[in-house]
Amino acid sequence: MNSQIKNSLKFSLTIAVITFVLAAIFSVISSSILGEVMWMIGLVIVFLIVLMGVIFDMLGIAATAASESPFHAMAAEKVHGAKEAVAIIRNADKFASFCNDVIGDISGIVSGTASAIVVLQIANLFGEGEGSSIQIILSVILTSLVAAITVGGKAIGKFFAIHSSTSIIFFAGKLISIIENKFKIKVLPKNKK
Repeated sequence: MNSQIKNSLKFSLTIAVITFVLAAIFSVISSSILGEVMWMIGLVIVFLIVLMGVIFDMLGIAATAASESPFHAMAAEKVHGAKEAVAIIRNADKFASFCNDVIGDISGIVSGTASAIVVLQIANLFGEGEGSSIQIILSVILTSLVAAITVGGKAIGKFFAIHSSTSIIFFAGKLISIIENKFKIKVLPKNKK
C-alpha cells in the first residue's frame, strides 16, 4: 500500500473517531439542555445548531475554493491569520472534511434529535403525548422547516463560499490564530512547502 493510501486511511479512521466522540458530546449536551428549557428556547437552540452546520459547510467549501496566493504577502508581513489561512488552503481536503462532514453532518443529526424533543414539549403543552395527531403534525412541520432552512442556508453559504472565499478563509485564519496563540491549542498542522 502506498503512503497516500495509508495516510488517507489513517485520516479517515481518525475523523470517524472524532465524529463519534463529538456526536456523543453534542447529543448529550443538546438533549440535557433542551430537557431543561422552555420549548421556545429549545426552538432557538435548534436553529442555532442548524446555523452552526450552515457556517461550517460554508467554511469547508471556501477552503476548497480559495487560492493561497493572496495570503503569501500578508504572511510575509506577519499579518495575523495569513499563515493560518495558507495552512487551511494547503490542507483544504482535511479542513473541508472536518467542517462539512464532521461538524456539518453532526449538526444535521443533532438538530433532528433536538427538533423531536421540542415537538414533544409543544405536544405536551396541548396535553397530547407521543404518537398523537398533534405531535405528528408538529413533527412534520418542524422537520420540514429545519430541513428547508438547512438546505436553503447551505445553498446561500455555498454562493458566498465560492464568491468570497478569500475573506472567509482570512477570517477563519484570524480565529484560528487567536485560538492557537492565546489559548495554546493546536488546530492546524504546520505548513508544508
